[in-house]
Amino acid sequence: MAEQASYAPDADQIERLARAALERLPEAFRAHLGDVVLRVEEFAEDAVLDELGIEDPFELTGLYSGRPLGDKSSSDSGTLPDMIHLYRRPLLDEWVDTGVSLEALVTHVLVHEVGHHFGLSDADMHALEEAAG
Repeated sequence: MAEQASYAPDADQIERLARAALERLPEAFRAHLGDVVLRVEEFAEDAVLDELGIEDPFELTGLYSGRPLGDKSSSDSGTLPDMIHLYRRPLLDEWVDTGVSLEALVTHVLVHEVGHHFGLSDADMHALEEAAG
């Protein structure tokens, strides 16, 4: 029997895991995420890393860019859409280092970034992650 080649999960596979995690969130949260763009990229751009004071691109697994829902106003028209960025290579690196499942890691990072969208505290994010687990 021929051995099947295996490869690191690509951006599409990570996006599928992230979308599945979004579907497991409580409806009260999902209802407010329809306009949030989900992007999976290899690494954060250098400008983003510089702005955050991060030297090693492997240190950033995800990022929310936008304004939390509670800070939005009607004068926000014409702004870029809110985005959740997941960074594939740092996620894979952390996956290997921690030994947790990739699904659990992607869910953890995604929920953290969703939490920023809602302006949640760390305790609230933990409860949300439990609901999405």
